[in-house]
Order: sequence, then structure tokens, then C-alpha cells
Amino acid sequence: MQETNALRCLYCGHCEVFCPSEALILNLRPDEKVPLPAGAGNISQEDIALYLKKRRSVRYFTSEPVPKEKILEVLDIARYAASGTNGQPVQWLVVHDPEEVKKIARLTIEWMKTLVNTPHPMSGYVPALIAAWEQGYDVICRDAPHMLFAHIPEESPIAPVDAIIALTHFDLAAPAFGIGTCWAGFVAAASMFYEPLQKELSLPPGRKFAYAMMFGNPKYKVYGIPRRKPLEVVWK
Repeated sequence: MQETNALRCLYCGHCEVFCPSEALILNLRPDEKVPLPAGAGNISQEDIALYLKKRRSVRYFTSEPVPKEKILEVLDIARYAASGTNGQPVQWLVVHDPEEVKKIARLTIEWMKTLVNTPHPMSGYVPALIAAWEQGYDVICRDAPHMLFAHIPEESPIAPVDAIIALTHFDLAAPAFGIGTCWAGFVAAASMFYEPLQKELSLPPGRKFAYAMMFGNPKYKVYGIPRRKPLEVVWK
């Protein structure tokens, strides 16, 4: 019975971390086993509620770069995000050079210009963005110093969801490190469909972009929590 179960193992680690006596040990990266001290990581209901509610999409950044070491710390947290069958398909591309981020924004605008007067759903929306760009406003990357791309295997049907989960981990963990984030929908769309941008970013063969995020040091501090629509729940 034990051998049969072993063949079905997904290396998720549940057996090990839920064992109160710590007798079970997963034979995978044993050097990474970390003891969990009593009470470690516990967060009060009030603290977690306020932390998540004050999370903001940051669109104004300082010019000071985020150290690569700090970015790796946040990405290491995202490494523990849930994934289907524990496949862990998400890999990362970090654009750390601000000049490269500007090039990504420019290529995204170039992609938008190809949508004008076409049946594309964004056709009527992009002229205003293009006009703002030509007037000197970075409406694409908001002058963010850095970009983060999650990429996944081309043929996986569930990896796109895994990527969003992992990016959400990065998005939620980043403020604890003083980092501001914003989901980069325009860049994400361009990276999926615009070949010049794909060539610029040059993913490994067999990989495709899932989504993108801009980030950096926030220019402004959060002092409150904004209002939201009332909660709507259906019980059955």
C-alpha cells in the first residue's frame, strides 16, 4: 500500500507539513526543509484584513531601483503559490533595466497602432492612449523602473491559472517589502500577440507569456482604505 501511494506522490509536501511528530520526510530537496517554530507566521484577523484592504495598484514610482536581492526574496515567496497537481510551471522574466521597460512601453504602443480601425475590441480605445503617449505620458508602464513577466509552457491547459495565482502572491507580498505593483494588462496583451515585443523579450523555446506586472518603489504613501461595492453573497 505504501509503495502504491508513493507512485502517486505529487511532492506537494502535505504529508510532511501536517505530521505533528515530524516523522514523515519528503525525499525532495531535503536541504530546503525548514522547521516551523510555534506561532511563526501567525497573523491576527484584524492585521490580515487591513493589510489586504490597503493594497493599492501603484502607478507613481520613484526613480530609485529596487535591489535585485529584494526582488528575489519576493519571488521566492511566490514560488510557494498553489499550482494544479503541484506542477509548478511558472517561471519568471524580470526586466530590471528602466530603459528596457521604456522600450517595452514603446513596443506596446506600436502594437496598439496596428489595432486602430480594425474589428479588435480595443480599436476604439487605443487612439486616446496613443495620443497621450505621443504627448509624453507613459500610459503603458507608468514610468515604472521594473517589469515582471510570468511565463508558462505553451501546451499546458492549466498553467495560465497557475501563473495568475503566482503573480497574485508576488502582488500581495510586495508591499511588505516596500514595493509597489500594478498589473500591466496592456503589456501583457502585447506580449501575447505582438511578435516584435516577443522577440525583444525572447523567452526560451516552448514557453509563452501568461501576464505582466510593473513594479518599483512607490512615490506616495497609503493613508486610508477606499470604498468598495457592498459584498454580495448567495448561499445554498
